[in-house]
Amino acid sequence: MKFDIICKDAGSGARAGSLHTDHGTIETPVFMPVGTQGTVKAVDQQKLKEEVKARIILGNTYHLFLRPGMQVLKEAGGLHKFMNWDRPILTDSGGYQVYSLAANRKLKEDGVEFRSHIDGRKLMFTPENVIDTQRLIGADIIMAFDECTPWPCEKKYAENSMHLTHRWLQRCVEHFKETEGLYGYDQTLFPIVQGSTYPDLRKASAEFISGVKADGNAIGGLSVGEPHDEMYAMTEMVCSILPSDKPRYLMGVGTPVNILECIALGVDMFDCVMPTRNARNGMLFTANGTINIRNKKWENDFNPIDDELTPHYSKAYLRHLFIAKEYLAAQIASVHNLKFYLWLVDTARTKITEGTFAEWKNRMVKVLDQRL
Repeated sequence: MKFDIICKDAGSGARAGSLHTDHGTIETPVFMPVGTQGTVKAVDQQKLKEEVKARIILGNTYHLFLRPGMQVLKEAGGLHKFMNWDRPILTDSGGYQVYSLAANRKLKEDGVEFRSHIDGRKLMFTPENVIDTQRLIGADIIMAFDECTPWPCEKKYAENSMHLTHRWLQRCVEHFKETEGLYGYDQTLFPIVQGSTYPDLRKASAEFISGVKADGNAIGGLSVGEPHDEMYAMTEMVCSILPSDKPRYLMGVGTPVNILECIALGVDMFDCVMPTRNARNGMLFTANGTINIRNKKWENDFNPIDDELTPHYSKAYLRHLFIAKEYLAAQIASVHNLKFYLWLVDTARTKITEGTFAEWKNRMVKVLDQRL
């Protein structure tokens, strides 16, 4: 994997880049739609490519490990072939799902013992078998196994968790070097910065991760309930330490405003379930603010959902679909929200190259959170 920085914004830390993988080039900053179980919910792969114009999507190691299982994916030739997606894929390590299963897991030095949320089976994730699993899935970018700390948490817990993540990382790196991809193309391992919202821990973790000299780096453990100001402060600190010539991936973030603010801090890659999850509940993102399409005020509004992104359907029609509980409602809304997120990062890239990003960003964040 190779990363080229094309342009830097003079008024902020924002940069436009190109991330080259064996499945194609990803222009950054980029938003990555979340395809947890080999599908971006309510959106088929053709729409992702042709309408959303997604350059890279995510798969989830934990969920894919459980269903369809590694034997099926191996026989299919990996996730790309299984889901008919010929562009890059990133997989998380399962660390976040293990965090969310706190009531049903045991954290050990060797790894994490947990029970399947599907059938209650007792399972074990270790740094080594998580690498093996992601080799079988075949993602272009794979994540090191980490513990995502909850917020808030005691500093001692965050510190112990951070050191455990670092020890797991060393095992991930060693096992990654000892193994090879299964499908004839390169895979890249990203380590993950942890440390909760404690500045000294974040600094120590960012310095440790920088020392690994990976081809890219991720920032984890944010967007888990902490105030946005703390998220921005931790992100700014970490970005000031991580290598400037490598891509930076902020995991699980976030709202349109979060994304713009963090682009300004030097982040290149984002993912979040928000555009599709909110879409299924009737919440639409636009350049003028957020729409709850279920509201009665849209009942007789025959104007397009969005003149540029979704011109073919009216607000009244989409509201009708939601009220009637038609499946098409989720599809139209999900495609719209994903197109908006991709429009947002693509426009940010254009503004960076034009030298007008900071001014545009400051103007946009004032309107994006408005309810229409």
